[in-house]
Amino acid sequence: MRGVEGRREGGLLGLESDIGLMTYQSIVEHTRERLGSFFQQCGRAGARRPALAIALLLGTGVCVGAGAGIADNRMLRAELAQQHDQIAATRRDAQREINALAARMGELQAEANRLNALGERLTRIGQLQDGEFDFNKPVGVGGAGPVRDMSKPELDSGMDQLKQQFKASGEQLTVLESLLFNRQIDMNAVPSRAPIANSYITSGFGGRADPFNGGAAFHKGIDFEADVGDPVLAVADGVVSYSGVRSGYGNVVEIDHGNGYVTRYAHNSRLLMKVGELVRAGQEVAKAGSSGRSTGAHVHFEVWENGRVVNPIKFLNQQSPLRG
Repeated sequence: MRGVEGRREGGLLGLESDIGLMTYQSIVEHTRERLGSFFQQCGRAGARRPALAIALLLGTGVCVGAGAGIADNRMLRAELAQQHDQIAATRRDAQREINALAARMGELQAEANRLNALGERLTRIGQLQDGEFDFNKPVGVGGAGPVRDMSKPELDSGMDQLKQQFKASGEQLTVLESLLFNRQIDMNAVPSRAPIANSYITSGFGGRADPFNGGAAFHKGIDFEADVGDPVLAVADGVVSYSGVRSGYGNVVEIDHGNGYVTRYAHNSRLLMKVGELVRAGQEVAKAGSSGRSTGAHVHFEVWENGRVVNPIKFLNQQSPLRG
């Protein structure tokens, strides 16, 4: 039985193989026949109508070429689209970098503006020449080395260093401003002018004859000529420590300058300041007069240093000691 079945199966497989081969050969033969018929028809048509045959052949070539052209166009469009996307992405990246650089440049410009404002204050406080602290002014630079493009990391590093330099310079200038401001405060608090403008000294500091009895007397200040109502001026910054009447002095104003110096302005006709008020150098504090122990209108001016009366003449900042 097995032998019979084996021969039967082998026969079936062989039959299937023969059928497949015959089918393939039949398809090939059928195709050849159709192609041969087509070319024969073309030949007959060409014999009858040569133009029609040429048109058919050209049409076949055009169709083939058109198909190839369409495929090429599709590939080209795909490549162009890809390149367009890459360019757009590059533009976005470049714009982000530009925006970041613009922001950092804005920070540096703001820091430069702050330093310039600080420099202007230092120029005023330190009485320096204008432009001494101008951070916008370009400086001369140069070098003999070859020129090359700077990479973005190098540019970022350079801007970071510049920002740190600005910060350090700002801190140093702030300290300098504080020192100059304190020095200016100290200078403004030192008596350095006459208590009345356009005047002259009528009586000096020290021993003199008493104007009332002619006896020897010690004059604790200096007297300036004045008319009743002339402005009496503070000789330095300070705070009013006394404003009222004192025996012999009449209406008197005393100013504490906070550095061991106290100035006194006496014989006034009217007082303009109250105790505790802040005054600036050159500010009017009273009106001149002849109150108290006085023979006529004038300004009696005293300077006290650490509780001891001193000669005011050395504090007067004037071309002539007789001028206010």
